[in-house]
Amino acid sequence: MAVQFDHTIVSARDNRESAEFLAKILGLEVGTPWGPFVPVATDNGVTLDFVSAPPESIVPQHYAFLISDEEFDTAFARIEADGIQYFADPRMEHPGEINHHHGGRGLYFLDPAGHGMEIITRPYGSR
Repeated sequence: MAVQFDHTIVSARDNRESAEFLAKILGLEVGTPWGPFVPVATDNGVTLDFVSAPPESIVPQHYAFLISDEEFDTAFARIEADGIQYFADPRMEHPGEINHHHGGRGLYFLDPAGHGMEIITRPYGSR
C-alpha cells in the first residue's frame, strides 16, 4: 500500500461549530460524531476530526484545500455572503483581496477557533 494521509485532529472551541463552518464553506457534509470528534471528510478521503478543547490550549494551524474554479466561486460567494473576512496572503496583510498565484486563485480566512484556512485552485508550483 502506498503511504496516504488519512486524518488529522483539529482542536476547536466548539467541535460542531468549527466542523459546520468548514463544511458549509467547502460544500461538504459533517459526518456522524464518534467519541469527542465531529468529522468532515474531503473528496480525496482525508478527514478532519474536530475536537473541543479549552481555548488556551488551541495552537492555530494552517489547512489548505485544493478546489476547482467552480468550487472556488461557490466557496467565495459563501464567504462573502456570511461576511467572513478574507485575505490574499497568509500574513493577512491584504484584506478583501484574493491572489492569483500559480495561474489560479486563492484566499485565506480564519475558522471559529482561529485556524488559518486557505482555498486554492492550483497547487503550488503548478505554473
